[in-house]
Amino acid sequence: MNMSEATGPTSVNRRQAAHFDALAEEWWTPTKGFRQLNRESTLRQDYIREVVLAHLDVPDGTEERPLTGLSVADVGCGGGYVAEPLARWGARVVGVDVAPSNIAAASRHATETGLDIDYRVAAAEELAAAGERFDVVVSLEVAEHVADVPVFLRSCGELVRPGGLLVVSTINRTVRSALTVIFAAEYVLRWIPRGTHHYRMFVTPAEVDAVAGESGLTPVDRTGVKFDVRTKSWRRVTSEAGSYIGAYRRA
Repeated sequence: MNMSEATGPTSVNRRQAAHFDALAEEWWTPTKGFRQLNRESTLRQDYIREVVLAHLDVPDGTEERPLTGLSVADVGCGGGYVAEPLARWGARVVGVDVAPSNIAAASRHATETGLDIDYRVAAAEELAAAGERFDVVVSLEVAEHVADVPVFLRSCGELVRPGGLLVVSTINRTVRSALTVIFAAEYVLRWIPRGTHHYRMFVTPAEVDAVAGESGLTPVDRTGVKFDVRTKSWRRVTSEAGSYIGAYRRA
């Protein structure tokens, strides 16, 4: 199934997809606009590993490959910042994105680094409609770019098998996030390409919780995420007023 064949409600925001499609060559260029997102990916991938090992049984896991045997879907995978470490940790990874150039960049980099990742141009609802299910589904910094947040999150939730986990990171709709993510990061510091984020599209934790609950998923963990200007690194914080990441489990 491809995007042109999809029927029913769609989460795809074609303007945002085109925005990222045009920036695809910058994913793996450290001096370009995605370098801060690449830095944040280390925090997010470590969070995924920790929450998975805390809530799922991984009998084949080892210290170097702790996710061996698990199936993982990275929905909105971009250039593969998180899909790659998950594959290195032994997971069977399917990475999907609605921007074809993102998938091309991700596939090319995976080939260059010798990683076997199943990359596809597709939306979350397409995988769900096809009946695909995974031990872990991750959606990182994607919900704030879609056309219909409930459709998107429900589709991600539907991809989670019984006993599996959904991990979501996004940006809270607050004055703080507007000032830091849009005004400072895009227009002052220019860490992020201008036009990447729109305040009205930010998503509150309560909104994520509500859709997850409707989808039969129970929250098991959540933490705020903040950039520390002193150390130039991302860290976890108690406040969820800016970015945040959380995990939900299907019974």
